[in-house]
Amino acid sequence: MTSDMEMPLAGVRVIDCSLLAAGATAAHLADLGAEVIKVEAPGGDYVRQLTWPIIEGSSLMHHEVSRGKKSLELDLRSAKGVQIFKDLVAKSDVVIEAMRPGALSRRGVGYEDLKTVNPALVYCCISGYGMTGPYKDMPAHGIAFDSWAGLVIPVYDDDGFCYIPEHPSVGMHAAPVYAGMAICAALLRSGRTGQGAFLEIGQSDGAAYMDRLRSETWKAYQRPGSEVTGNKSDDFERRAPGTAGMREGVRYQYYESSDGHILFMASEQEFWKNFCTGVERLDLFETWPGNQYGDHARGNRELQHILRDIFRSRSTGQWMSFASEYNTALARVNTPKSLLDDPHFKDRFPWLKADTHVADMLPFPVHFQGEDVHVPANAPASGEHNEQILSDVMGYTAEQIEALCDQGVVSDRTNRAIKSAEEPEN
Repeated sequence: MTSDMEMPLAGVRVIDCSLLAAGATAAHLADLGAEVIKVEAPGGDYVRQLTWPIIEGSSLMHHEVSRGKKSLELDLRSAKGVQIFKDLVAKSDVVIEAMRPGALSRRGVGYEDLKTVNPALVYCCISGYGMTGPYKDMPAHGIAFDSWAGLVIPVYDDDGFCYIPEHPSVGMHAAPVYAGMAICAALLRSGRTGQGAFLEIGQSDGAAYMDRLRSETWKAYQRPGSEVTGNKSDDFERRAPGTAGMREGVRYQYYESSDGHILFMASEQEFWKNFCTGVERLDLFETWPGNQYGDHARGNRELQHILRDIFRSRSTGQWMSFASEYNTALARVNTPKSLLDDPHFKDRFPWLKADTHVADMLPFPVHFQGEDVHVPANAPASGEHNEQILSDVMGYTAEQIEALCDQGVVSDRTNRAIKSAEEPEN
């Protein structure tokens, strides 16, 4: 396996002050080789118990967003705790505040406090709604960001009650990716110039930006029809934004296979002709050749009936083989459950296994060609690395560490439990 020193962010130290899913920001950096120290308040981040499933006592979310990190329990309500934090920042490159904006400033360790300690510091605040705007101080969870961004539409049950439908979570996953990318960019500049940076993003921002095409389309449609039209293949008629405009599509649509569903994507005339050739129905191409690009044969029920029967004649696996043979754009339609058995998924995602990482988890999705997949450490118990961080990073003596524990600045209960478990029986 690739050693940590060969990873792109080896030598970068990140101080992670995160709660809940936003801890993924630092987890991505850990996956890329950064040393991440998760500074937790006494008692630790309650992400360990918040959501399901619970695997060996801690939530799957904790195993995901805290993997590869070390944990230091530190009481920032004390002057000594604040000083230790500042001393640690002086030896670090990045601080991530992943909670409500201003949480660290209220403890005297916000960006303005820390840039005097480390002028080259890259400081990133990732919060629910960002640091500005009327919602900035509001508490929220992940679904709030997707609801706000218009990604989740309320539905009703048979009794007329409104409920949250199943949907992919976007904001809580997208924002940490954007934040991680910006942190890496700021680190490059910091390395060149010594200039630090104060970055901030809302998880709501991530949700809205991820779905920007639809919002931008509605904005474009506010302009007159003489300036903004639809595609040539639609006689310039404006379709509904994004995937909403796909409902009447025929050459770009879902179809049943003999054992599931397939997505047919003959948006280009070339793919349509290839498909007709492969199924030995060139008459379909001759009758409805369509335009070169973006012609989905909208509303053509006659063609849709024919295609429905054709697609039902083969299995999904057979259609995927057909796609490769005839250069036709087809896609398997999976669920989050069936995806696990998809052959392409299996090839692309070598699992981090439960027997080594407590939970089965997906690895970082970017592949470094010619290098093995980086295997991060397990998610830590709260305060698990107190002694190691204080001694190895900060240079504290055993006596100093013991004194900090006695003062309650650093918790030692986790360390004692770990040591007791490791001690041989008499």
